[in-house]
Amino acid sequence: MRQKGIVIAIDGPAGVGKSTVGKLVASRVGYRFVSTGKMYRALAWKALEAGLSLEDDGRLVELARALRWDFPKGAGPEADVSLDGRVLALELSEERVSRASSAIAKLAGVRLFMKEMQRQAGLDGGVVMEGRDIGSNVFPDAELKIYLDASPEARARRRVGQLKEQGLPADYAEILDFIVKRDAQDSGRKNNPLKKADDAHYLDSTAISREEVVETIVGLFAAAAK
Repeated sequence: MRQKGIVIAIDGPAGVGKSTVGKLVASRVGYRFVSTGKMYRALAWKALEAGLSLEDDGRLVELARALRWDFPKGAGPEADVSLDGRVLALELSEERVSRASSAIAKLAGVRLFMKEMQRQAGLDGGVVMEGRDIGSNVFPDAELKIYLDASPEARARRRVGQLKEQGLPADYAEILDFIVKRDAQDSGRKNNPLKKADDAHYLDSTAISREEVVETIVGLFAAAAK
């Protein structure tokens, strides 16, 4: 048994709402929420600021290890991401950062570094962690695994809404094209591809509400945590 509870792993493609659902589930069950996507976007942002090549795995890992990573408590169940004392917020929502994170996420060295951090963050349990390969690679021993899915069109519409709420520009056709390409890249990469773990619960959120998704996961949690 873990010291603080179980690990709830939520995997799924880009823009499916894993972070929103994960935070709501974490609030309901009294757990911490960890967005692994934020970790990749934080490193991508720093790499862009430093002018590094997004294909240079070795230099990116050197950068990642040289940074001071902190995860201070945020306003809700989710921890913030801080690099060298700077808490990152809107920087991580920029489309250029999202695209850059997609590029570096396929690199073996970067993924290994992130896996080490993610394992450490959730080892004691009591955590909801979302990503692409949490249940299949980071925590194959997670007590509850969810694979959250939705159509590319539904995900693009949701992303447009999120960006507009933040006052950021949003182009539906461009975002849809990015999502389709990101799905192909995430599923086809050599290093820890996006896939449903064999023992994960599959939830398609295309035609159901966010609240229904959350209720389903909370119900599964009640059974898994016994």
